Amino acid sequence: MANYGANRKTDDLINSLKGKKPVKVLFVCLGNICRSPAAEGVLRSIVEANGDNEAWVIDSAGTYGGHAGDLPDRRMRVHAQRRGYDLVHRSRKFRTSDFDDFDIIIPMDASNESDLHQLAPTIEAEAKIIPMMKFVSLATRYDYVPDPYYEGAEGFELVLDLLEDGCANLYHTFSRN
Repeated sequence: MANYGANRKTDDLINSLKGKKPVKVLFVCLGNICRSPAAEGVLRSIVEANGDNEAWVIDSAGTYGGHAGDLPDRRMRVHAQRRGYDLVHRSRKFRTSDFDDFDIIIPMDASNESDLHQLAPTIEAEAKIIPMMKFVSLATRYDYVPDPYYEGAEGFELVLDLLEDGCANLYHTFSRN
């Protein structure tokens, strides 16, 4: 299981959400065209495979709004499709109201996390921010989910590997009674 113990606030949030129905999760990256829509698609697939649709609300957003309305990056859709994920999310910019609408907000890297902390209107809103890598248990040299946008095929595959592991752990963490 992933290492949540590094932060007491993180542990408190996770414990407060165990057994809550629905758990409302928002994944966040920069443009909402690679990592966060892929995380949304991976978690949605896990939830659907377990017949748990009513217990989850899953969405994604970007801290940058320049791709608003766009489908995920074609390369990410191709790599995801090869693994059985259909990424149909339309990019949107993160809104301050997302802090009210979601229980947990999951940034992909330190820059996204910093942007979210700056946008958080309250300490309670800030406490909802938990980096994706807190849920990843794979042995990796990364402490963030790297942006594959300027990478080749390996970058997209690495991101999907990390997200599959992290989303499975996320699902199991909140699906346990």
